[in-house]
Amino acid sequence: MDTILNIKAFLLVAETGSLTAAARQLGVVPSVITKRINRLEDQMRVRLLQRSTRRITLTPDGEMRLPRLRAAVGQLDSIFRESELSSAEIEGHLRIKSPTTIAIVSLGEVLTNFQLAHPKVSIELVMLDRSVNPVEEGFDIAIGALPTSYPGVIDEPLSAYPRVLCAAPAYLARYGEPSHPRDLVQHDCLTFATTGLSWGFESRRGLINIEIKARLSANDSQLLFRAALAGMGIARLAAHIVRPALSSGQLVRILPDYPVPEFWIKALVPRNRAERPAVRSLIEALKTHFALSPTVAT
Repeated sequence: MDTILNIKAFLLVAETGSLTAAARQLGVVPSVITKRINRLEDQMRVRLLQRSTRRITLTPDGEMRLPRLRAAVGQLDSIFRESELSSAEIEGHLRIKSPTTIAIVSLGEVLTNFQLAHPKVSIELVMLDRSVNPVEEGFDIAIGALPTSYPGVIDEPLSAYPRVLCAAPAYLARYGEPSHPRDLVQHDCLTFATTGLSWGFESRRGLINIEIKARLSANDSQLLFRAALAGMGIARLAAHIVRPALSSGQLVRILPDYPVPEFWIKALVPRNRAERPAVRSLIEALKTHFALSPTVAT
């Protein structure tokens, strides 16, 4: 239990950027927060926070571990809350947003099972391939994989969303294979519209950002996948979409030494709706589903 408290202290400091603000939310003095984070850093044998007289920031190790620690605490909290939820008290209407691919691949089963278990709940699923502010657009839950956050909205991590860079052998035979991310400026690229024309890659020296040229920009992953198969260019796609084509040789992974930064599938929940029994119960169902059946995540 002490470890959980230490992790929660770290998450609050990461969210607020302040020891004092984190201490205020937990009802303790700042020195307690400092001790908890020091213990956590000792346990993990890494420095998570960079402290100065003016501000507190995450170290690279802290940035890398933040999503997993947040997800772990979320799952533990969900276990403790399960006893508070019962079918008798779960009712109402839920309006949910999800990207098309995630909805088709992962949500059909979990939403069907949820409604069978809770027949008094009605659901409206809206498929949109862009990030939305659920407060402004009237959603109880907005599912997505883009690293976007909004004020007054809680992020509930659901699952990792790894991506890979790939192209068809025919394209590489015509134009050659890039050996460094900077070579991409000379290539035709197939890009997901909402992520823009700046592609990031991890390296030993840190993150590399490259401004690419889009031969095709679309907000549908399957369309980009088919374009890549046809040899139209280099695409950055979710690992679960391209895995069969990589195994069969229809696509080739490019720049494996420069991985694409990992996204996380998350549920955005308006803070003023987060304690509704139907919302809480569906979030728990989504976390369980992605933990047991990570089709999209791997």
